[in-house]
Amino acid sequence: MADNKRDYYEVLGIKKGATESEIKSAFRKKAMEFHPDRNPGDKAAEDRFKEVNEAYGILSDAQKKDKYDRFGHAGVDPSAGFGGGGYGGGFGGGGGGFEDIFGDLFGNMFGGGGAYSQARRNSPHKGPDLQKSFRISFEEAAFGVKKNIVLTKYVTCQPCGGSGAEEGSQKKTCPNCNGSGEVRSTQRTPFGQFTNVQACQNCGGTGQVNEKSCNECSGSGKTRKQVTIAVDVPAGVDNDSVISIKGQGEPGTNGGPNGDLYVVIAVEPHKLFKRKGTDLWLEMPITFDQAALGAELVVPTLKEKVSYKIPEGTQPDTVFRLKGRGIKNLRTGKNGDMYVKVILEVPTKLNQKQKKSVKDMGETLDANAYSKGKSFAASVKELFR
Repeated sequence: MADNKRDYYEVLGIKKGATESEIKSAFRKKAMEFHPDRNPGDKAAEDRFKEVNEAYGILSDAQKKDKYDRFGHAGVDPSAGFGGGGYGGGFGGGGGGFEDIFGDLFGNMFGGGGAYSQARRNSPHKGPDLQKSFRISFEEAAFGVKKNIVLTKYVTCQPCGGSGAEEGSQKKTCPNCNGSGEVRSTQRTPFGQFTNVQACQNCGGTGQVNEKSCNECSGSGKTRKQVTIAVDVPAGVDNDSVISIKGQGEPGTNGGPNGDLYVVIAVEPHKLFKRKGTDLWLEMPITFDQAALGAELVVPTLKEKVSYKIPEGTQPDTVFRLKGRGIKNLRTGKNGDMYVKVILEVPTKLNQKQKKSVKDMGETLDANAYSKGKSFAASVKELFR
């Protein structure tokens, strides 16, 4: 159950807001500490190892991490209704997941890897996901809007098509690793002698290098460029809503798909309205004569002005409901309601004639005109009887 789980940041020994590299580094350290090969027969270490694996599975995935940061364990529990995935499987874009890290960490330490590691490095990997904050007005959030955002990111190099090689040139065997994609070294540790296998830095572990690198991207297959991306903001978004735009992240490697772009919405406050979920709230001042005699009020909504009749004797802070005048619900498509709280405004800067009129009116009213005051006076009398 989610109630029994430890906080995932606590499990990895990091603070909320840690970067992707900090999360990965913390995972490496904890995984090495509790790995079954290092703790044979230790059930507690095995349980901690599974816990570390689970925590990394959530925090290394941008979407799952966002849901966890906002809703806790319930946000990534499929049975809680938040749409979160399980704890196994993919660990997000950006080149490599759980298997890649363990290939580097334990496979390399104990002499594993080989052709399998090279094949994995040469397999297609999804490109890194990107995140961009996006500020819109209160009305744009309520009704939806189409806008363009500008960001600078890596894109596939056009001249070489992402291959990194000059047109007409070929790949050749890496002279540093002789095509194996790996460089090995042996070291002695307190645990014995280990063979450390690292991906070749010269070829990136592919075993091949460009015969002649592309002049445009210097062999990387990617160039940094400013791009304009259209964003379709649906009606009903709120602060911290996230819009996912598939394929607008950075290029993948070895023919892998592009990453995705996550647009985080920030909504500007409104001068009149406040929002609570899909409901709107408005505080509207009224005069004494309107409250006492009743009146036909002209109430502003986000779309138009509407009429609303308040009855005689309306009290300060009374709340009226205008059904369906709120914000559209993103899931159901139905509008919330609008609540109008009337605020009694006491007149100021009265001239002598106005003051006399107010005084004359007050003298004509007896205790029966003020039911709350009459009840209060009775309670005070009872208190000091």
